[in-house]
Amino acid sequence: MDAAFTEEQDEIRRTLRTLLRERCGPDEVKAAVQTAPGWDEALWRQLARTLGLPGLALPSAYGGVGCEVIELALACEETGRVLLPSPLLATAVFAAPLVAAVGTEAQRAELLPRIAEGALTAALAVPGSALPEALGLVGARDGAWAGGGRAGGVQARPDSGGGARWRLYGQVEQVLGGHSAELLLVAARAGGYTRGRTLLFLVPAGADGLVRTRLTALDATRPQTRIELRNVPAELLGADDGGSGSGDGVAEALAAVGTAAAAVLAAEAVGAADAALARTVDYVRAREQFGRPIGSFQAVKHRLADVYVAVQAARSAAYYAAWAASQGGAQGTDAAVAGGLALAQALEAQRMAAAEAVQLHGGIGFTWEHEAHLYFKRAASDELLFGPVHRLRARAAEREGLFGATDRPPYGDHRGRGGNDGPDKRARPDGRDGRDGRDGPRKAVTV
Repeated sequence: MDAAFTEEQDEIRRTLRTLLRERCGPDEVKAAVQTAPGWDEALWRQLARTLGLPGLALPSAYGGVGCEVIELALACEETGRVLLPSPLLATAVFAAPLVAAVGTEAQRAELLPRIAEGALTAALAVPGSALPEALGLVGARDGAWAGGGRAGGVQARPDSGGGARWRLYGQVEQVLGGHSAELLLVAARAGGYTRGRTLLFLVPAGADGLVRTRLTALDATRPQTRIELRNVPAELLGADDGGSGSGDGVAEALAAVGTAAAAVLAAEAVGAADAALARTVDYVRAREQFGRPIGSFQAVKHRLADVYVAVQAARSAAYYAAWAASQGGAQGTDAAVAGGLALAQALEAQRMAAAEAVQLHGGIGFTWEHEAHLYFKRAASDELLFGPVHRLRARAAEREGLFGATDRPPYGDHRGRGGNDGPDKRARPDGRDGRDGRDGPRKAVTV
């Protein structure tokens, strides 16, 4: 890995930081989240026109800039620094790569150029709160997150009326940016309960039977939406195999998107943590108590030093994960493991920096007028949406093969059941079960 950034990468970060410093201060963020779309439409158009931000990681053949995951991660580090409310995450990180990976050539040619120029926003809708599981960040890739039959979720059936080829019925909670997205990518279960398969469908914002309700979210800079689908006409994303496929291609595409998204989300969390730390350092330098700045007290120095170390370690992990995703095309196990671990470390650093910001700002840190609560809410919301941290690390350990059939992770399966609480079904030939150091050797794991 080359740790030095290219001139182009430095220019992307420098230009974006300058623009956001001018257009996206705390007051502008609070005003933007109160608007109907939940973000500044004029700023979004400027970001698309000046930097090509929505199409930064899209191929140039479809109007994108043609960069890799690492450039997108650097851009999101800057947007995370100011907590930019925008459709960037939902459109460029989740939806657009799925269209590029799963869609037909006609669908790519129609949708991707519009996304790249900022004229089309999109959102990914998966049942329940299963986004991290659908992206392969936590849990097993067994498709249980998609529902089906009596398990709920969204059901898809071929349209027998001669209109749209498919009809969707169901409900999806916590869709990021779903209330304002002009295109929805809905994961639905087709083929019944026993022989079901998970597919992706394109649903335009004005489709008949589609009801969207903006929810009150902990982090207002990440708007969330409830989507109700009542016999909604939809177009299948990708080629129709006539029901012979198992949906494995969709699962693989979602996992690849999850690997890249983990690196991007980690970089975004690092940007937010770094900004919270910088604001706190500035405050403790200026705030005086007992005739001296509170930053001169050793206890305060130690707390901020711990935050600094955590942020720098998370930044290194995020950069490596982005580089691995760019080198491996977000397909390899190494990139997936690096992404999961980087996201876990970045979420911890973000939570730590935000908590210390609130504490060290004292009474002012709890007020609506101050921006400290924005960073605290972002940290808490991110861990709820993309974590929790211990499951991210456990999934990375599983990918590396650290847990065998007789050494199951303590958190159990993807539903939280099981774990190392039952008898070992495969005893060793010498009679030792290998469950602890007294009965036999066991692999020591530090994640």
